[in-house]
Amino acid sequence: MRHLIIMFYSWLIELYRKPLMFSNITMKLIFIPGINKVREFNSKARAYSEFVKAKRSVPAYKQFIKKLNFSRPSFSGFVPNIHEIPVIDKENYVKKYSLDAKCVGGSVPNENVVIDESSGSSGTATNWVRGLKERKRNAKMIQFGMRSLVGNDPLFIINAFAMGPWATGVNVTMSCVPFSKLKSLGPEKEKIENTIKQFGRNHKYIVMGYPPFLKYLLDNSDIDWHAHDVTFILGGESMSEGMRDYFYQKGVDKVYSSLGASDLELNISAENDFTISLRRLMRSNVKLRDRIIQHTGALPMIFQYNPSDFLVESTDEGELVVTICRPDYISPKVRYNLHDRGHTLAMEELYTILDEFNISACELEKPLTDLPLLLHYGRSDMTVSFFGSNISPTDIQEVIFAIPELSGTVNSYNLSVQEDRDGNKELIVSLEVMEGVKLDFLNHEELRIKFFNQLAEVNQDFREAKKMLPSESVAQICFHDFGSGSFKDNDIRIKAKYIY
Repeated sequence: MRHLIIMFYSWLIELYRKPLMFSNITMKLIFIPGINKVREFNSKARAYSEFVKAKRSVPAYKQFIKKLNFSRPSFSGFVPNIHEIPVIDKENYVKKYSLDAKCVGGSVPNENVVIDESSGSSGTATNWVRGLKERKRNAKMIQFGMRSLVGNDPLFIINAFAMGPWATGVNVTMSCVPFSKLKSLGPEKEKIENTIKQFGRNHKYIVMGYPPFLKYLLDNSDIDWHAHDVTFILGGESMSEGMRDYFYQKGVDKVYSSLGASDLELNISAENDFTISLRRLMRSNVKLRDRIIQHTGALPMIFQYNPSDFLVESTDEGELVVTICRPDYISPKVRYNLHDRGHTLAMEELYTILDEFNISACELEKPLTDLPLLLHYGRSDMTVSFFGSNISPTDIQEVIFAIPELSGTVNSYNLSVQEDRDGNKELIVSLEVMEGVKLDFLNHEELRIKFFNQLAEVNQDFREAKKMLPSESVAQICFHDFGSGSFKDNDIRIKAKYIY
């Protein structure tokens, strides 16, 4: 009976939602405050519905569930226990079954389908299929989200994400055309420069791309960014508050990040002025930071998301598990593990924590909604272990932007741990300087000491590990000329590789 009630409820929600799905009224209703209990129930009910439908109509998922001898989750009252459903990921599901088998009905439709692929930065690229209805829904969310951030003025969007088959290039282009002037250039510095010079200062520019490329654009361009109305929207990887400060100093008016994944959806959650103010408050208030974060290292990105569309859970290991609760997806995803570290935080819980520290809500930007927060720490496998500490690329980025001599000099970076035959380990942080920069002006030893002292401030595990180092020389920074050494084969079109 409970199964039938939940299925009927989910069907009823979609029956009434579909005719209104693309209206501005509906979009505003999504963000009404005070209904999070309804959103939470809606999230689990729709996740359950997607599980049942995938089990019935997706051959790969049906086989996956059958192998595990799993029927369906139990109920607590009328709430399905979604956490009982087996977790899927790229290894146990995506790579095990054909693209057709992972689609509803057992085949990729012949019409209105876009096939894109992940960048392949972590190995072989993977193909993903997206149907018309899911693309329309995502496009509407992108439009609504962007308008809430930058207003209703006419926009000139420059898409600097990688073009070709990659998800961000293809889908962002299609999503933004209906509400803006758009030029899709990919990560081409000269073309972006020429476009801004030719179209002049009387436009509200939105430049979207990966953080390293946008920094490269600012550092190597002769455009007076202060004289233009420019907003950066970043995706693909984390950004430190130091990098945001750097962008502001260079003349960028606003800087926002969004969280998406080729595996799931391009726009799962996004920053706004409220979440940015919270993150910056956590940067300055160490006690508040320690109270909220659950993993050591650099500050996590902080986003808001709609639980009615995405059910977000955390495993015991701190990895995010996401269920797409929206219907009409060609290839459904039920409890998909991205292997990203993170957790959620309800706004009510945040305000309780602020009260604990006698922090007034007035110290933050006023939120537009009470949707829950998603704290994202980056990929769980993107760290190196050194004397018991786990060091991530985001930690290194935060250190770079905390040291002025480096933030204006370094173009890219990577880190590695080397081990000799006797088992002695050495931490190597490689820094690629900008094109044309000469290395002889740098005091390497002075910078090395400053660098690892700052890393100890950012990462408390490294702070303890530093006390155990047999010699400070086992932690080194190595400078490389632009495009040399481990940076020789870097491809700026895709996400950078930070573990070498």
